[in-house]
Amino acid sequence: MPALGNPAHPYPAHPRILALDVGSRRIGVAVSDPLGITAQGLDTIQRQNKRRDLAALAAVLKQYEVKEIVVGLPLRLSGEEGTQSEKMRSFAAEIKSYFKLPVHLWDERWTSTEANRLLRETDLSIKKRGQAVDRMAAILILQSWMQARHGAAILDAGTPWSGKPG
Repeated sequence: MPALGNPAHPYPAHPRILALDVGSRRIGVAVSDPLGITAQGLDTIQRQNKRRDLAALAAVLKQYEVKEIVVGLPLRLSGEEGTQSEKMRSFAAEIKSYFKLPVHLWDERWTSTEANRLLRETDLSIKKRGQAVDRMAAILILQSWMQARHGAAILDAGTPWSGKPG
Protein backbone atom coordinates (compact mmCIF):
# COMPACT_ATOMS: atom_id res chain seq x y z
CA MET A 1 0.00 0.00 0.00
CA PRO A 2 1.44 3.43 -0.89
CA ALA A 3 2.52 5.67 1.98
CA LEU A 4 0.48 8.72 2.89
CA GLY A 5 1.70 11.77 1.05
CA ASN A 6 2.67 9.66 -1.95
CA PRO A 7 1.23 11.20 -5.16
CA ALA A 8 -0.19 7.79 -6.10
CA HIS A 9 -2.18 7.68 -2.85
CA PRO A 10 -5.64 9.29 -3.07
CA TYR A 11 -5.46 10.74 0.46
CA PRO A 12 -2.42 12.93 1.00
CA ALA A 13 -1.10 13.42 4.52
CA HIS A 14 -2.17 16.61 6.28
CA PRO A 15 0.06 18.62 8.57
CA ARG A 16 -0.34 17.25 12.09
CA ILE A 17 -1.94 19.43 14.75
CA LEU A 18 -1.27 19.09 18.48
CA ALA A 19 -3.78 20.04 21.18
CA LEU A 20 -2.89 20.75 24.79
CA ASP A 21 -5.09 20.79 27.87
CA VAL A 22 -2.72 22.55 30.25
CA GLY A 23 -3.09 22.23 33.99
CA SER A 24 -0.82 23.04 36.89
CA ARG A 25 0.23 19.38 37.35
CA ARG A 26 -0.39 17.74 33.98
CA ILE A 27 -0.67 18.55 30.27
CA GLY A 28 -3.20 16.51 28.33
CA VAL A 29 -1.99 15.92 24.78
CA ALA A 30 -3.74 14.92 21.55
CA VAL A 31 -2.60 14.87 17.93
CA SER A 32 -4.52 14.82 14.66
CA ASP A 33 -4.35 11.69 12.55
CA PRO A 34 -2.36 11.82 9.26
CA LEU A 35 -5.54 12.58 7.29
CA GLY A 36 -6.55 15.45 9.58
CA ILE A 37 -9.88 13.83 10.44
CA THR A 38 -9.67 12.62 14.05
CA ALA A 39 -7.89 13.50 17.27
CA GLN A 40 -5.91 10.82 19.06
CA GLY A 41 -4.84 11.03 22.69
CA LEU A 42 -1.19 10.70 23.61
CA ASP A 43 0.51 10.15 26.95
CA THR A 44 -0.18 12.90 29.44
CA ILE A 45 2.84 15.00 30.35
CA GLN A 46 3.48 15.23 34.09
CA ARG A 47 4.61 18.80 34.66
CA GLN A 48 7.93 19.29 36.41
CA ASN A 49 9.48 22.61 35.44
CA LYS A 50 9.52 24.83 32.38
CA ARG A 51 12.66 23.28 30.87
CA ARG A 52 11.39 19.70 31.18
CA ASP A 53 7.87 20.61 30.05
CA LEU A 54 9.26 22.23 26.89
CA ALA A 55 11.58 19.25 26.30
CA ALA A 56 8.63 16.83 26.58
CA LEU A 57 6.59 18.96 24.15
CA ALA A 58 9.56 19.19 21.77
CA ALA A 59 9.82 15.40 21.66
CA VAL A 60 6.12 15.06 20.77
CA LEU A 61 6.33 17.82 18.15
CA LYS A 62 9.28 16.10 16.50
CA GLN A 63 7.84 12.57 16.68
CA TYR A 64 4.56 13.56 15.02
CA GLU A 65 5.97 16.32 12.77
CA VAL A 66 3.47 18.79 14.20
CA LYS A 67 2.92 22.04 12.26
CA GLU A 68 0.32 23.76 14.48
CA ILE A 69 -0.62 23.78 18.16
CA VAL A 70 -4.04 24.35 19.77
CA VAL A 71 -4.09 25.31 23.45
CA GLY A 72 -7.28 25.09 25.49
CA LEU A 73 -8.36 28.50 26.77
CA PRO A 74 -10.24 28.28 30.08
CA LEU A 75 -13.09 30.78 29.99
CA ARG A 76 -15.71 31.47 32.63
CA LEU A 77 -19.17 30.12 31.93
CA SER A 78 -20.12 33.66 30.90
CA GLY A 79 -17.43 33.53 28.21
CA GLU A 80 -15.27 36.11 29.98
CA GLU A 81 -11.60 35.57 30.62
CA GLY A 82 -10.14 35.25 34.10
CA THR A 83 -6.79 34.57 35.76
CA GLN A 84 -6.44 31.10 34.21
CA SER A 85 -7.12 32.53 30.74
CA GLU A 86 -4.30 35.02 31.24
CA LYS A 87 -1.96 32.17 32.21
CA MET A 88 -2.88 30.21 29.09
CA ARG A 89 -2.40 33.24 26.86
CA SER A 90 1.06 33.63 28.37
CA PHE A 91 1.80 29.91 27.94
CA ALA A 92 0.60 29.99 24.32
CA ALA A 93 2.79 33.01 23.55
CA GLU A 94 5.76 31.29 25.15
CA ILE A 95 5.43 28.06 23.16
CA LYS A 96 4.77 30.01 19.97
CA SER A 97 8.03 31.89 20.47
CA TYR A 98 9.97 28.81 21.58
CA PHE A 99 8.82 26.39 18.85
CA LYS A 100 8.22 28.94 16.06
CA LEU A 101 4.87 27.31 15.18
CA PRO A 102 1.37 28.77 14.87
CA VAL A 103 -0.48 28.50 18.19
CA HIS A 104 -4.25 28.84 18.45
CA LEU A 105 -6.29 29.32 21.61
CA TRP A 106 -9.58 27.41 21.77
CA ASP A 107 -12.48 27.64 24.21
CA GLU A 108 -12.23 24.69 26.57
CA ARG A 109 -15.11 25.53 28.93
CA TRP A 110 -16.88 22.20 28.70
CA THR A 111 -14.08 19.82 27.74
CA SER A 112 -13.19 18.58 31.24
CA THR A 113 -16.87 18.17 32.12
CA GLU A 114 -17.51 16.24 28.92
CA ALA A 115 -14.31 14.19 29.40
CA ASN A 116 -15.41 13.22 32.92
CA ARG A 117 -18.88 12.31 31.65
CA LEU A 118 -17.48 10.12 28.87
CA LEU A 119 -15.00 8.42 31.20
CA ARG A 120 -17.69 7.70 33.83
CA GLU A 121 -19.38 5.56 31.18
CA THR A 122 -16.31 3.31 30.97
CA ASP A 123 -15.15 0.60 33.35
CA LEU A 124 -12.08 2.58 34.39
CA SER A 125 -11.36 2.92 38.10
CA ILE A 126 -11.64 6.38 39.62
CA LYS A 127 -7.83 6.61 39.76
CA LYS A 128 -7.42 5.69 36.08
CA ARG A 129 -10.26 8.04 35.09
CA GLY A 130 -8.44 10.88 36.82
CA GLN A 131 -5.32 10.10 34.82
CA ALA A 132 -7.25 9.90 31.55
CA VAL A 133 -9.34 13.07 31.88
CA ASP A 134 -6.57 15.42 30.69
CA ARG A 135 -5.94 13.29 27.60
CA MET A 136 -9.67 13.10 26.84
CA ALA A 137 -10.02 16.88 27.30
CA ALA A 138 -7.16 17.43 24.81
CA ILE A 139 -8.90 15.10 22.34
CA LEU A 140 -12.15 17.07 22.70
CA ILE A 141 -10.33 20.40 22.28
CA LEU A 142 -8.64 19.23 19.08
CA GLN A 143 -11.72 17.52 17.66
CA SER A 144 -13.90 20.62 18.15
CA TRP A 145 -11.18 22.91 16.77
CA MET A 146 -10.76 20.73 13.66
CA GLN A 147 -14.53 20.57 13.12
CA ALA A 148 -14.83 24.34 13.39
CA ARG A 149 -11.88 24.85 11.06
CA HIS A 150 -13.31 22.39 8.52
CA GLY A 151 -16.67 24.17 8.69
CA ALA A 152 -14.97 27.52 8.14
CA ALA A 153 -13.06 26.08 5.18
CA ILE A 154 -16.30 24.83 3.65
CA LEU A 155 -17.92 28.23 4.09
CA ASP A 156 -14.84 29.97 2.69
CA ALA A 157 -14.99 27.75 -0.38
CA GLY A 158 -18.55 28.82 -1.11
CA THR A 159 -21.29 26.24 -1.17
CA PRO A 160 -21.12 23.61 1.59
CA TRP A 161 -20.56 20.06 0.43
CA SER A 162 -23.87 18.27 -0.12
CA GLY A 163 -22.48 14.76 0.01
CA LYS A 164 -23.07 14.32 -3.72
CA PRO A 165 -20.26 14.31 -6.28
CA GLY A 166 -19.83 17.13 -8.76
